[in-house]
Amino acid sequence: VLLTMNDERTNLGQQVARDVREFFKEKVYRTVIPRNVRLAEAPSHGLPAVTYDAKSRGAEAYFAFATELLEKNNEERTTKNETEVVSE
Repeated sequence: VLLTMNDERTNLGQQVARDVREFFKEKVYRTVIPRNVRLAEAPSHGLPAVTYDAKSRGAEAYFAFATELLEKNNEERTTKNETEVVSE
């Protein structure tokens, strides 16, 4: 689960993030994509958010998520391979 359009400055944003993490536990990524004007503007310019403004908080959050996702997949693949070797 990836939290997006989150505004941690508001009580509602904080509560939603807390509730999602409590319910889904380890299925929630650490990275949170914030509500960000530059992310909202990108589609009207026909560009991906990370191309439109790569330095925006939103784009940086998407880069962080990509890194987190790759790391998690690598860990899962390593664990799976180790399990297969042990079971052979």
